[in-house]
Amino acid sequence: MSDPQSTPGAQGAERNVFSRRSLFRGAGAFAAGGLVADAARAAATPTSTRLAGVVELELEINGAKQKVSVEPRTTLLNALRNHCTPPLTGAKVVCDRGSCGACTVHLDGQPVYSCMTLAADAVGRKVTTVEGLAKEGELTEVQRALCEHDGSMCGFCTPGFVMSITACLERKPGATLDEIKHACAGNLCRCGTYPHVFEAALAAGRALRAKGGK
Repeated sequence: MSDPQSTPGAQGAERNVFSRRSLFRGAGAFAAGGLVADAARAAATPTSTRLAGVVELELEINGAKQKVSVEPRTTLLNALRNHCTPPLTGAKVVCDRGSCGACTVHLDGQPVYSCMTLAADAVGRKVTTVEGLAKEGELTEVQRALCEHDGSMCGFCTPGFVMSITACLERKPGATLDEIKHACAGNLCRCGTYPHVFEAALAAGRALRAKGGK
């Protein structure tokens, strides 16, 4: 009887098994080599480019430079409220996930959720909070209109509305009601004061146009 290993079919099967094993071994070696290479690159990365521990950031907030020492993961909201001197608490912590607008601030003139913005991403940019709008204690047209039209109840969401409406009217003082509603779409008022807020926004727009706005 012939040896099964000596038959052509058996030899072909053996060659196939060997080939598959070689493939798996090679793939494993390739993957391990990639991991080693990644580790080597990470080790060679200068420590100055890594963000870990506590970093010192210089932020421009309401026209003034301020240095804060924070962890790299710190949000702009956290930095404003807990790491600035004095603390800037106008931006409120409510949802902390970008769905209510109570933490709205301006970044280079554009409204953003500060709870969804890293403090590190604000470096080199201009941050404006609600505290920075009134100059020498004089309310802006938006702030004054909200007071005159009873645009707040508990007032907790009011700073966020002020920031969103201000950005809208700075772009277009003649914004329509629909445009104002769109600008405030990300701001929630749990007291339901929306009609008064919108009346105030339209009144502020009229006041700005009377002062020479377009």
